[in-house]
Amino acid sequence: MPLMTDTPGRLLAQQALSRTAGAPLLGGNSAELLIDAAAHYDAWLAAIRGARQRVLLENYIIRNDEVGLAFRDALVERAQAGVFVAVVVDWVGCLGQSRSVFWAPLRAAGGHVRIFNPPQLGQPFGWISRDHRKLLVVDGTLGFLSGVCISAKWLGDPARGVPPWRDTGVALRGPVVAELEAAFAQSWGETGTPLPPLASATAQAAAGPAGDVSLRLIATQPATAGMYRLDQLVASLARKTLWLTDAYFVGLAPYVQALVAAARDGVDVRLLVPGSSDIPMVAAMSRSGYRPLLKAGIRVFEWNGSMLHAKTAVADGQWARVGSSNLNIASWLGNHELDVAVEDAGFADKLAAQYERDLGNATEIVLAAPRRRGRSERVRSSQARPPRVRRGGGSSGRAAAGALRIANSVGAALTNRRVLGSTSSGPLFVGALALALLSVITILWPAWIGWPLGVLAAWFAFNLGIRSWRVRKRRGQAPREADDD
Repeated sequence: MPLMTDTPGRLLAQQALSRTAGAPLLGGNSAELLIDAAAHYDAWLAAIRGARQRVLLENYIIRNDEVGLAFRDALVERAQAGVFVAVVVDWVGCLGQSRSVFWAPLRAAGGHVRIFNPPQLGQPFGWISRDHRKLLVVDGTLGFLSGVCISAKWLGDPARGVPPWRDTGVALRGPVVAELEAAFAQSWGETGTPLPPLASATAQAAAGPAGDVSLRLIATQPATAGMYRLDQLVASLARKTLWLTDAYFVGLAPYVQALVAAARDGVDVRLLVPGSSDIPMVAAMSRSGYRPLLKAGIRVFEWNGSMLHAKTAVADGQWARVGSSNLNIASWLGNHELDVAVEDAGFADKLAAQYERDLGNATEIVLAAPRRRGRSERVRSSQARPPRVRRGGGSSGRAAAGALRIANSVGAALTNRRVLGSTSSGPLFVGALALALLSVITILWPAWIGWPLGVLAAWFAFNLGIRSWRVRKRRGQAPREADDD
C-alpha cells in the first residue's frame, strides 16, 4: 500500500484517503494501544481523576454496576472540584442498564448528562440511528477512543469461569485531541444547546508535537459513509496483507467483493470474528457469508474466548484502524461512530503482533470436500475446537445464547469439529418456518395480526401528522419573519 513512501503514488493515496474518509491527515500525534477492558478502565479513571479543566465522556453503554459506579463517582468528584463534566450516553444502549437516578448525583454536583436520541414524537424512524461512539477527552490534551463500553461484563466473571471480553482501543495525544473534542461537540449539539466554547490547550501547543504518528479521525454520522468508503478503499490499496477483526461482521456485497478481489490478487486477507457472540443472530448471519470468502482464499478465524468485541484492521504493516465501527450496514450508514486510521509502521506492527497473538486463541474455518458427489463444499473448523467459554451476558436473550451454545457443544461432541451446512439452507429453513407460523396465526387468529398492525399504523400516522404540522408551522413562520425584516 503506497502510504508511507515518498513517491507520486503516496501523494495519490493520501488524496484518495482524505477525500474518501472526509478527514485530513494529522501529524505530530502519539498513539498507544489499549488491550481489553481492565487496561482501558485503569487509564480512563486515572485521566478523569487527574482532570483540571474538563472531562468529555461519550459512550454507548454506561451500566449501573461496580464499573459504572466507579466512573460516575470519579466524575462526581471532579464536578464538585469545579471541573466541567459533560456526558453523552445512548438511549438504546443504556436502556435497562442505567436510569436517571443513576445520574442524579452527577447532575447535583454540577455535571451535565444528556441522553442521545430518545424516542420523539414526529420522528417515527428516528430511533434507528444510535450513538455507538466510545470517547473520552480530558483537559483537551489526552483523548481515548475504543470499542469498550463501561460495564462490568467486559471484565468477565472469574468466579463463573468467564474470561474478559477481547477488545481494543487507543490513547491519543497531539492535534487529534482537538478533533476528538469536535466530535464530542457534534454529538452534544444534537442533544440540545451547543457545547460552550472550550479553552484551548495552550500548554500542549507550547510543548510542540506529542509524537511522530500521522493519523485521521473519522467521526461517522448517519448516511455519510466515510468509514465504509475508507474500508473499501483500503481493501483496494492493500498489496500484501489485510487483517481484520470484527465483532458483528455482516459485510455488504461491494465490500465483500473488494475483499475477494484483494485475496485473488494475492493479498493475505484474514478475518477474525467471535466464535460465541452476545448476539447469536448476527453470528449466524456472519457464518452464512463464510463460503464466498473461503472460496476466494480469505482465511476466516473464530475466537475461542468469551466474546470478541474489537473492531480493528491492519494493512501492509503500515496502515491500521481502531474504533467503534463494525463491518456492517448499521455502523457504516446508520450510527454515529468514531475510528482512528493510523498511518504509522510502528503502530501497525504492534497491532499486527496483537492480531497474531489473538489467532493463538482462535480456530480457523476451512472448506472441506463434499461428502457426496454434486454437493458443494462444507464449511468446517480446521481442528477440534476447545470447550466453549461461558460468556458474561450480553444484549441478546440468555435462552437464545444458551441454545446456540448447546447446539455447538453437541455438534462438537458428536463430530469432534463444528460443521456448518450450506449457507442458504439455514436461512431458507428459518424463513419458511417463520412464514408457516405466520400463516397459521393469520388464518386461525387474525386478530393477533390485525391489532398489532392497526396500532403500528396509528402510531406512524400520529407521528407523521405531527411532523407535517411542524413543517407547515415553520413554513408559515418564514414569511412573517421576512415581513418583519
